[in-house]
Amino acid sequence: MLKPLADRVILRVKEEEEQSAGGILLATSAQEKPQTAEVVAVGPGKTTKDGTLIALAVKPGDTVIFSKYGGDKVKFEGEEFLIARESDLLAIL
Repeated sequence: MLKPLADRVILRVKEEEEQSAGGILLATSAQEKPQTAEVVAVGPGKTTKDGTLIALAVKPGDTVIFSKYGGDKVKFEGEEFLIARESDLLAIL
């Protein structure tokens, strides 16, 4: 399994189809952003200049909202994940 470093998290993006008012299914790329994702793994946290470790606010299993352009897509063992900094996350649902 992937193990994120520092203040990074690994997300499994939830692809949801969305319908327009007329009932037309919209492609994922045409949907409103931000998106939701499940947190798969979290790094140990961010270390300050004095050596203090600040733990992350999210944990595996949390559903989060993240910004559209946050993170990097990675393919691992046939599955696509997003690796993002905790600062790219907007809220926990």
